[in-house]
Amino acid sequence: MSIKINETVCNGCGGAEESFCVRVCPGDLLKLSAGGKAAIRDPRDCWDCAACVKACPRQAIEMYLPAQIGGRGATLKAKTGRDKIIWTLKHPEGREEVFEIEAEKVI
Repeated sequence: MSIKINETVCNGCGGAEESFCVRVCPGDLLKLSAGGKAAIRDPRDCWDCAACVKACPRQAIEMYLPAQIGGRGATLKAKTGRDKIIWTLKHPEGREEVFEIEAEKVI
């Protein structure tokens, strides 16, 4: 598994020196490309921790799920709010499921 970064949606956190996803990645696997967009150094090294998925304010990062969970090609992305995270599971055939998780303090 790994992540997928939608370069059309990603804005590099508005030209910041270090984007949110780069800052939170525990494996130091993300970087800003020459075009100012987030990029993963090597997808094979991804820990699947979802820290970058939760940290992205533009929902530009999705995590691929194993076939046993969502089917081959399923992805998961998050929208972080003040007191909850809304996860969207997109199945390979296009069907989406939404899950809300309340938290005392979210990123």
